[in-house]
Amino acid sequence: MTRWLGRAQDGFVLWVLLAALWGFYLPETASAGRNWIPEMLAAVMLGMGLTLRPADILALKSAGRPLLIGVALQFLVMPLCAWGLAVAADLPRELAIGMILVGAAPGGTASNVVAWLARGDVALSVAMTTASTLLSPVLTPLWIWLLASAWLPVDPLPLLFSVIKIVLLPVLLGVAIRAVWTPGRFVLDDLLPLFSMGVIAWIVGVITALNHDQLESMPAALMLCVLLLNASGLFFGYRGAAFAGQSVQRCRTVGIEVGMQNSGLAVALAVAHFSPLAALPAAMFSIWHNISGPLLASFWRRNHCN
Repeated sequence: MTRWLGRAQDGFVLWVLLAALWGFYLPETASAGRNWIPEMLAAVMLGMGLTLRPADILALKSAGRPLLIGVALQFLVMPLCAWGLAVAADLPRELAIGMILVGAAPGGTASNVVAWLARGDVALSVAMTTASTLLSPVLTPLWIWLLASAWLPVDPLPLLFSVIKIVLLPVLLGVAIRAVWTPGRFVLDDLLPLFSMGVIAWIVGVITALNHDQLESMPAALMLCVLLLNASGLFFGYRGAAFAGQSVQRCRTVGIEVGMQNSGLAVALAVAHFSPLAALPAAMFSIWHNISGPLLASFWRRNHCN
């Protein structure tokens, strides 16, 4: 059973692509899940909390300089690059806001697996994901307010409450449950990752369905912006860590963490506070970063360093 579940996890990119095809060719069926996106993402974040012990949260304060460098790059590189790309490409308002939502999101949990595949510092990867997630209720709405206000007025308080409800509370609930009950390794290593992958793929399918008509005339500029945002995070994350004197192993880890976002959160915020069209960049980013991340990890794995 474990072997088959592992193979299913390895096929995550295929899941996402199939979900996108499901949403495109069966839009009426797939779009029915629109109202469940926040709840399903909250369930994923609860699962993330279950993988953390209270000691893991407390350990963040002693994680040191690499964690501070990584989180600073996470919340500087991606929001500013997203804004810059949206302006340079002169994207329509909803798509520009969607780019900023992706850039302002915390790191995604898939980055931990990719960091492991790349022979990176997995402990640093988990610490960065945890720290950026815990900081996201403040920093994500703040960046959206600062940058998206160039296109329309943004009230940061509803965004703050949404991130708390979708991300922070489920994670803390998971940590609290883990304090009194420890799931088996089968649940933590096999079932929870599989569930998370399934939810992200399902979200991509729903957003594809909601934007069915727009996809047929989707501007090439948006596709280019999504690819460049991911590449910018990977490149500037790596180079920023290298400039700060970190080892190659940690540079790889920071690059992966900065370049791979919690696109599910960006989707949930777009649907709840803006429009389904604003969720399209996040759906595209979800597809692409789950292709580019493993490809880069495979390259780095073959070029292992000590």
